[in-house]
Amino acid sequence: MSSATAPEAVRPEATPSAKPSTTGSSRRSEGRLWSAGSVGLALLMAVPVLVILGFVLVPAGDSWRHLAATVLPGYVANSLLLMLGVALGTLIGGVGTAWLTSMCQFPGRGLLEWALLLPMAMPAYIIAYTYTGMLDYAGPLQTALRALTGWGYGDYWMPEVRSLAGAAVMLSLVLYPYVYLLTRAAFLGQSICVLDVSRTLGSGPWQSFYRVALPLARPAIVAGLSLALMETLADYGTVKYFGVQTFTTGIFRTWYGLGDTAGAAQLSALLLGLVIVLVALEKGSRRHARYHHTSQRHQAIRRHRLHGWRAALALTFCALPVLLGFLIPAGQLGIWALTVAEEAYDARFLRLTLNSLGLAAAAALLALGLALLLGYAKRLHPSPAVLASVRLAGLGYALPGTVIAIGVIIPFAWLDNSIDAWMRATFGVSTGLLLSGTLAALLFAYLVRFLAVSLQTVEAGLGKIRPSTDDAARALGLRPAGVLWRVHVPLLRGTLLTAALLVFVDVLKELPATLILRPFNFNTLAVRAFELASDERLADSAPAALMIVGAGLIPVILLSRSITSSRHVQTP
Repeated sequence: MSSATAPEAVRPEATPSAKPSTTGSSRRSEGRLWSAGSVGLALLMAVPVLVILGFVLVPAGDSWRHLAATVLPGYVANSLLLMLGVALGTLIGGVGTAWLTSMCQFPGRGLLEWALLLPMAMPAYIIAYTYTGMLDYAGPLQTALRALTGWGYGDYWMPEVRSLAGAAVMLSLVLYPYVYLLTRAAFLGQSICVLDVSRTLGSGPWQSFYRVALPLARPAIVAGLSLALMETLADYGTVKYFGVQTFTTGIFRTWYGLGDTAGAAQLSALLLGLVIVLVALEKGSRRHARYHHTSQRHQAIRRHRLHGWRAALALTFCALPVLLGFLIPAGQLGIWALTVAEEAYDARFLRLTLNSLGLAAAAALLALGLALLLGYAKRLHPSPAVLASVRLAGLGYALPGTVIAIGVIIPFAWLDNSIDAWMRATFGVSTGLLLSGTLAALLFAYLVRFLAVSLQTVEAGLGKIRPSTDDAARALGLRPAGVLWRVHVPLLRGTLLTAALLVFVDVLKELPATLILRPFNFNTLAVRAFELASDERLADSAPAALMIVGAGLIPVILLSRSITSSRHVQTP
């Protein structure tokens, strides 16, 4: 019996011992393959940034010395003052409205809590020229004022919209939702237990806000403010239309006016340094935060009901940003669009719309595919190299479109010239420009700029799928690509749609990168609206602007539904 049973005892041990080693080796090789691919993609996305940083080492030329001695101090001062103005505007509008809609109950609060996000759909350069047209001498406001009072030119005073202060106000009206969105989420996440403790210690409602709720929300406030300030540095349309000399207008002037590639790149490097400082400050604020939720009990926030003049004041304070940042400019655009409807909506407008929608759709699909690959590589093999590469690939969203465009066109032009020189020397044939000034260069810039938008959304969706789901799929014989396509993609259908829509709308609104990199005789809605507004043809630009704003409402509605359904707050 013993001689018969011995082989039976050995056989089950031998079979599993050989199989896991093969499977483990296969999985390690697949993980290395995904890791290498993600690192390669990240390095490709980082090329524009590395090119710009490389120009820091280029010796300063005559143009750069001229810029540094004449206009550079103005660029720095105007950019810093603009950031300061936008910081004040977005903090007051974003934090104040977030607190009132989260912690207080007053008439209209339910409508305003999502309506306060509507200005996100309004690009800054569109609201800038809309208010200029409304407030200038021939605009409806001054015309009505003169008709009512009989005053003439010089008999009354009107604020100058085309100024540094005007640019700060315009940018604040459309950028405060960044602060509002993150701060409101932070307020809703705070426990009533923490606020009740402060009340028992003698703090009133406003003292609890300043001493407890506001410090707890500080990391979210700083994160939203950093996003708003990075968008301020990235803006070109508003400051150009208002005649404010900042880094972005200086880069355009150096590139096109002086024809100085190195000077434009060095200005871009200096602007990139400011962006890096902002990112470092935001991350440092989160890392060194001293205030934490220490209560182990969590009870939903009970809103404080406002009555009388307090309710009216809260309603007015929350309604003004919506009115000034969306309803009034959108209404004016609608009026202008109606006046030029017969001439505007023609074959040229249709071609502009198709160009814009086609570019946005292509960029959204490409960004979504790259985000899936990078996000799944991080999930499959979270090595330090992969984690660093994913962070590197997401850096582009913090950079202005102007900087990315300069960083794209320099290596593309070098590659085109190298190929052309080799073809001339070898075959006597000139290839011309294969990449520069083509849609390929423009799409690559869009990917570098907006990949982080889809990447963050996809990573959040992948994080909700349990690792056991991957293990079960692998046990059934699926390889990593099969798990991604047959398991994760169906589960992430809603997340992927959201990520694609966000990139789609961001590409529709992008102006500086499109202005620099678009092919000849190729226009988009954003470029056409800006060109017409720059020629003071404000009514003619309204149809293109309205199309952009309408598309921008899609992600705003998604964000509104998400934040509203994420928390349930009690009202006593």
